[in-house]
Amino acid sequence: MTTPELKERILVQAEVLFCHYGIKRITMDDLARDLGISKRTIYLHFKDKDELVHLLITEMLGRESSVMIRNELEANNAVEEIFHVVAQLSGLISRMNPIIFYDLQKFHPQTWQLFKNHRYDNMRGCLIRNFKRGIREGLYRKNINMEMLSIMRMDQVDAIFNHVVYPVSDFDLSEVMTEITEHFLYGLCNLKGHSLINQYKQITEE
Repeated sequence: MTTPELKERILVQAEVLFCHYGIKRITMDDLARDLGISKRTIYLHFKDKDELVHLLITEMLGRESSVMIRNELEANNAVEEIFHVVAQLSGLISRMNPIIFYDLQKFHPQTWQLFKNHRYDNMRGCLIRNFKRGIREGLYRKNINMEMLSIMRMDQVDAIFNHVVYPVSDFDLSEVMTEITEHFLYGLCNLKGHSLINQYKQITEE
């Protein structure tokens, strides 16, 4: 017998295990054992591991979109919005093994493509709106190339989750996120914006 509650419970525990150990390393047997249910019960809810991964990533991306929209609505200005995003991503980094992205790319190519498309459409849209807001608020330089900078910023964020570029044995990824974002913001902002960055940095450091 299948139930929405059990299906959601399986997805929740799969997210915990995948984020900690990576996707490839966790088998359906591991997941069943961790949940205290039979593997057959999992297969009643999901055709195979690939479907489970696809549904889980879809759900995670939906949550990310909701958080990004909330950031836009709740932030007092464009600079604060970026700081909210950094806090969100730092939380994600702290609980996620970067190898999950390698596993997606190699073993679940359709889900990887979904992830890339979503990140491009959703993150790029948020960035463009943020750039327009920052210019409107008199915080960002007026002559910025929004298309170019949105692509650059997405590449920066992708690089943080690339264990070849920033191996976790050598770097604190939350620190990498903070440093890269501050560098990006200082280049984006005018003097008025720089003053705000310094204020938010001081609040964060305290």
